[in-house]
Amino acid sequence: MQIIQQDYKPSIWQLFRIWAGIGLQSFGGGASTLFLIQREFVHQRSWLTQEEFAHLWNLCVLTPGINLIALTILIGRKLGGGAGIISSLVGMLLPSAALTCLLAAGFKEIEQVSATQAIIKGVIPAIAGIMLIVGLRFAQPQFKIALQSGLLDLYISILFILACFIAIGLLNLPVALVLPCAGLLGIVLFTRRLKNTQDKGERA
Repeated sequence: MQIIQQDYKPSIWQLFRIWAGIGLQSFGGGASTLFLIQREFVHQRSWLTQEEFAHLWNLCVLTPGINLIALTILIGRKLGGGAGIISSLVGMLLPSAALTCLLAAGFKEIEQVSATQAIIKGVIPAIAGIMLIVGLRFAQPQFKIALQSGLLDLYISILFILACFIAIGLLNLPVALVLPCAGLLGIVLFTRRLKNTQDKGERA
């Protein structure tokens, strides 16, 4: 059972160090960064529940722009207020951006080396594995809630996953179209059911 440290407020310097560590380890793009953020704040430090983390990420997905920057802002604000936002953003962006510039400049010199190409081919499946882990962790709270609400909600959630996979992965529909449509369908299908579930909980 996860024990959440609700009353603990990290210092601004602590937030900076944590986000700097995440930024410097974020090899492989968004999936690895999201995995590191989730592991740091949910599983290691227990400053967020998995449900809170999923909620914050869903808010970021619904907004345009760079989702990971938005997530950094939301977590920084939750844990440290306005100063937490600044500290988190500087920690996330400044060290990693400097390192990325240096690596990118050096990479151009060894781009065609066979060992470099072999490394890239090995990294790609590793990133796919990280994406799978992140996806499963996001799905766990949703499936838990669906099971508590009833098998029908679980089946609807699975259909949503399959429909989005087909729309984006196979039909190549734009994400900006699929997500709003999924949100509207969620309002139609889940609003009444969530209200009924809450009413039952209050009567119990």
